[in-house]
Amino acid sequence: MNDRRHNGDNPRRPAVFHMEDDRQSSQSEPAQPATARRPAALPAETITLDETDPFAPPPPAHEGDGDIDALTPPPAVPRPRGFPFAKLALGAFSVLLSLAIGLWTDQLIRDLFARNDWLGYLAIGTVTIFLLSLLVAVLREVIALMRLSAVQKLKDEAETARMDRRPARARRVVKQLVTLTRDAPETARGRAAIADMDEEIVDAPHLISFAERELLAPLDQRARRLILNASKRVSIVTAVSPRAVVDLAYVLYESVRLVRAMATLYGGRPGAVGLIRLFRDVIAHLAVTSSIAVGDSLIQQVVGHGVASRLSSRLGEGVINGLMTARIGIAAMDLCRPLAFHAVRRPGIGDFLGELSRIGDNTPNEEKNSGRNRR
Repeated sequence: MNDRRHNGDNPRRPAVFHMEDDRQSSQSEPAQPATARRPAALPAETITLDETDPFAPPPPAHEGDGDIDALTPPPAVPRPRGFPFAKLALGAFSVLLSLAIGLWTDQLIRDLFARNDWLGYLAIGTVTIFLLSLLVAVLREVIALMRLSAVQKLKDEAETARMDRRPARARRVVKQLVTLTRDAPETARGRAAIADMDEEIVDAPHLISFAERELLAPLDQRARRLILNASKRVSIVTAVSPRAVVDLAYVLYESVRLVRAMATLYGGRPGAVGLIRLFRDVIAHLAVTSSIAVGDSLIQQVVGHGVASRLSSRLGEGVINGLMTARIGIAAMDLCRPLAFHAVRRPGIGDFLGELSRIGDNTPNEEKNSGRNRR
């Protein structure tokens, strides 16, 4: 007991020792104590693991497949809108036309009353039903436009909140994002995770990135399936259709359907007017960036990587049309997504090329060798 007290007068300072190999000498020098790392903020950019990233880059199937990604359109942004003189002129003409229709309706009702009273009352009831239905339709279109505007406003607020280190604005953005995606069953787990981590994350960029991974990554997986399925349908139909006008009509139908489904998936739910505006923005973006053009350059890219070289001309054309539909879907995803791509990777053409090329590989040889009869 006394020896322990005596040894306690000069206690040995703690030190770090390295495990030496058995072949080396047993003598080891005490290492210097490790210096404490100063606290610092983590970088804003985060990398999502491949198993959780819905758009993780697949292994290259052919040499030079990296060039296919160059066909991916750049991120789409809404067009800047100035003063709508055309809409003002159209509105003035609509008012004039409404007055003319009102005078004609008034004269019609008077004539019906002059002929028989019940005909006049029937006309009044019909006009009342028409006006009420028109009012409901206009209100629905206005609400749909407000939803689309709210999604774009949320995206702008999220980009501003990323630049602000204070978490108050980022928490408001995350709260709006949770409200926007509450109807999607895929986001139930993410909403629960965000509720558990409330007040735990104090860094604004990390908070928004966490919400993007938890809430939008499941929706991105579903969006990828929508784009892939639409591209497959376009590839198959355009490969077997006998007329070019059928190809054009079906590509237009699938593109409009894909844009509507993309907006509905991310909480936009556009009406007729909102869908027209959204589809116009998608086509305008692809036209400006020259991404919608399907010509010899795109065909040479595909043939050069050994995909269309194994297909007939019919199936090769179907693959090209499917890639065009995929580009439209990617642009619509950029416009409809409530947050820009930061925490997860943005999809590219290479994500869909392998699936589209397998359509041709599974087609019988006699179908591949059949020619196309077009007029």
